[in-house]
Amino acid sequence: MTRRIDLALPDLTGRRALVTGGSDGIGLRIATRLARAGADLVLPVRNAAKGEAAATAIRAEAPDASIALHDLDLSSLDSVAALGEQLVAAGDPIHLLIGNAGVMTPPTRQTTADGFELQFGTNHLGHVALVARLLPLLRAGNARVVTQVSVAANQGAVLWNDPNSEASYDGMRAYSHSKIAYGLFGLELDRRSRAHGWGITANLSHPGIAPTSLLSARAELGRERETAGRRMIGFLSRRGLLVGTPDSAALPALLAATAPESGRFYGPQGPGNAGGAPGEQRLYSRLRSEADAARMWDLSLAMAGVTFPA
Repeated sequence: MTRRIDLALPDLTGRRALVTGGSDGIGLRIATRLARAGADLVLPVRNAAKGEAAATAIRAEAPDASIALHDLDLSSLDSVAALGEQLVAAGDPIHLLIGNAGVMTPPTRQTTADGFELQFGTNHLGHVALVARLLPLLRAGNARVVTQVSVAANQGAVLWNDPNSEASYDGMRAYSHSKIAYGLFGLELDRRSRAHGWGITANLSHPGIAPTSLLSARAELGRERETAGRRMIGFLSRRGLLVGTPDSAALPALLAATAPESGRFYGPQGPGNAGGAPGEQRLYSRLRSEADAARMWDLSLAMAGVTFPA
């Protein structure tokens, strides 16, 4: 029998938490734990039926949970802008934003509604635009923003000369690029907020390796069956070997959301940071350059068509 890994969360009653990718997998576990701690949930989802099913699952563990479902497609900047306009008009402060949603390694190059490579546009630019559009609510809530990256941010590189993988496409290379870019943005958000007095703090997290839908059969991505890697991850997870579970993989983001420090990086502490209890870890080498972070900030805002106050 494997030891159950857990994390004690503070009382989040009266705190409003927005989680992207909260309708299944690790995101659903993150959202459920936040609801159990008393947070009011905002769940923007692309699929309304999955959103309703997620709300039902959350209420099975947190019967009194407050859950507001909203439409959001992170691969469409118009969709991000529409959600931002709706929530800002309502005026309710946001205290936690966990940017967990993502897509991984389509077998062929695909693009977003705005013409960006799908992984870079969804995993990174969609979240950049979301933070920018919700900035008034994040400032009102002195929010903590959590940028969920990946062990893939410890490999590959930023594709500065070909950010949309137009010259050549490799699914894993583009995925790593998107996650490094997203991590650089999160760190720069924390630095700029402190410099300009926005009142926002930001941390990075990664879930390690766990069985989720990222590598499952996804017909909309051109993947008709789950990958061999996904089958192996599931095999190891069920036996408590090396990798995590959706429950344990949710914990680094929850720690990043509630830890007192900011500008930090949290992940599983087991071998290779693939599984185990959550804790702080050293930044991946690709995330350490402040010059790269500032360059990515400028590039991302220009591509996403958003601004932040000086």
